[in-house]
Amino acid sequence: MRGARHKKSSSTVQTGEGSLAMVQAELDVIPLNTAPIVSSYNDKIRPLLDAVDKLRNLMVMDEGIQLPTIVVVGDQSSGKSSVLESLAGISLPRGQGICTRVPLIMRLQHHSSPQPEFSLEYNDRVDRTDEENIAEDIVKATSSIAGAGKGISNTPLTLLVKKNGVPDLTMVDLPGITRVPVHGQPENIYDQIKDMIMEYIKPEESIILNVLSATVDFTTCESIRMSQSVDKTGERTLAVVTKVDKAPEGLLEKVTGDDVNIGLGYVCVRNRIGDETYEEAGAMAHELFQTHPLLSKIDKSIVGIPVLAHKLVHIQANSIAKNLPDIVKKINDRLNFCIMELNKMPKSLSSVAEAMTAFMQIIGMAKESLRKILLRGEFEEYAEDNRMHCTARLVEMLNQYSDELHRCPESDAKSDFLMEEIKILEENKGISLPNFLPRNAFHIILQRKVNGISSIPIAFVEQVWSYIEEAVISVLMRNSENYYQLQLSARRAGHNLMAKMKERSIKWMLELVEMEKLTDYTCDADYVSEWNKLMASQNVFIHGVLTDENKPSISIEGIGEVEVGVLRKYPHVLAQAYDLKMRMTAYWKVVLRRFVDFMASHLQLSVFNLVNKEMEAEIVNELMGPYGGGIERMLEESPAVAVKREKLNKSIKKLRDSKEVVAKIMDSIITYGD
Repeated sequence: MRGARHKKSSSTVQTGEGSLAMVQAELDVIPLNTAPIVSSYNDKIRPLLDAVDKLRNLMVMDEGIQLPTIVVVGDQSSGKSSVLESLAGISLPRGQGICTRVPLIMRLQHHSSPQPEFSLEYNDRVDRTDEENIAEDIVKATSSIAGAGKGISNTPLTLLVKKNGVPDLTMVDLPGITRVPVHGQPENIYDQIKDMIMEYIKPEESIILNVLSATVDFTTCESIRMSQSVDKTGERTLAVVTKVDKAPEGLLEKVTGDDVNIGLGYVCVRNRIGDETYEEAGAMAHELFQTHPLLSKIDKSIVGIPVLAHKLVHIQANSIAKNLPDIVKKINDRLNFCIMELNKMPKSLSSVAEAMTAFMQIIGMAKESLRKILLRGEFEEYAEDNRMHCTARLVEMLNQYSDELHRCPESDAKSDFLMEEIKILEENKGISLPNFLPRNAFHIILQRKVNGISSIPIAFVEQVWSYIEEAVISVLMRNSENYYQLQLSARRAGHNLMAKMKERSIKWMLELVEMEKLTDYTCDADYVSEWNKLMASQNVFIHGVLTDENKPSISIEGIGEVEVGVLRKYPHVLAQAYDLKMRMTAYWKVVLRRFVDFMASHLQLSVFNLVNKEMEAEIVNELMGPYGGGIERMLEESPAVAVKREKLNKSIKKLRDSKEVVAKIMDSIITYGD
């Protein structure tokens, strides 16, 4: 039945809006200058206000759902407390400095019993009080919340007043604005009060009751500046002008001219003075606005505490009626979101079997993610994160690696053209037939060149495995984020495995370097083809060097422009040096290609084995090892997950209770409308 009621309330928001509009229409015909504060339509407002008060007690605002609230603000000594006393018919704390040091939520409820009831709610406790001690008890409760000094606190204190004749209102009274701290107050007291006020008046659902003293220029009031900063048109600001008997001159012009955009209008009041009873104060105010030569000119629809009460009740009811359907929607949306977030979380593991099942699922998902990004080039899981598009990034790294090999000095065929070859041939002369190319000379040059580039492949191995480690750890952490102990083991296993893979690749690369230094062999037909192309220019080149002494350089196809001046000193070895150079140039291309191709093949195989074989085994070993604690440790939730789960459960309970509250009020409104 409860679920059915919720469904009905959710699906009949529009019907509820129509019924709320009927309530508003009834409120609109109530005269605002009725003498008694309490009126006959309180029985229609009370259920709405009760619902909002219950939502406030449930602290639904902590879920980002704002409630219609009358927020009372004013400069210090503006008469704010006196206005609230007149509305509630009680005495509030008085004194020098800030009397209100915490948000005071005043819940006024009319009830027919002649015996009033008063209570204070704060810090999860409810204290009964009475009319004589209420001011003193408020001071004690405030000290319990904000301390015994003169500082302020944002923790609210709720005062419930059930009294015959009071208007059905809920208001939040905030500390009066002061710029100069007194002894015992923090230096930034103004900023603290301003921040508190702005927090309460900023929401669009808040109605601002701005208490102004008739003795000041409204345009300079700090409370006006604050309200204008969040309500520029004044559509949710009502002004109460106090101390009218002290500064009646020009008051009519102030409240009719409206230089400060008070959209909901002004109400001028005379508060209780000295030992006057509330009845005496009401009579004195009535006579003042009737007989005073200046104040009597002010329209009677905007003077007196009864008018203020009716205005506030009317504005409050309109605000609740306007916002309640949206509150219902926000509660439902937020509840659905929290349930969805809770369902996304892993269920609590209660047995080793469940832990093992969860572990296998996590490892399976992690392996599949790694296959996609490291082997198959599928990136839908990380569409916006280019860093995780691993196959593309690995190809870029290989291309950069190849470019670096080809740009290094050892790959420059033009620099000091033939001089290295000539020197080595000179040092490897022997008693032998002429024009035979010593193989040892080729080996010496090859070894020097391979030694010169050997650091580049090693650096590439370091770079590429660091990148793969980053990707693997990221995937493991993502898939195990809800299992703190597994995350720890997975991270350790990932780092350990990457260190092993890197060490293995470096060892393999060092072997490849040694192989290239020792062996001058290839079956690649491109080697012979390239050597023949380069040798085709040999005769022309040698002839140019030996016959044209004025030519400083000669262009060789496949090599480029080379300097030849110094070569004329070595005519006897020029042909051999040229042949040796071109053999090495053609073979060096093969060597560099092998360094790149073999690295790519090795990398592909290593990543394949990493994903499909070694990663799972490493994680299992780590989890079951001395630091892993076994699969049972997976049953322990991380502190962050436990806190999140608890927070979501509390939010869901709060929102379900709130949904029940608004469901009842929406049902009653719909019934009333019918």
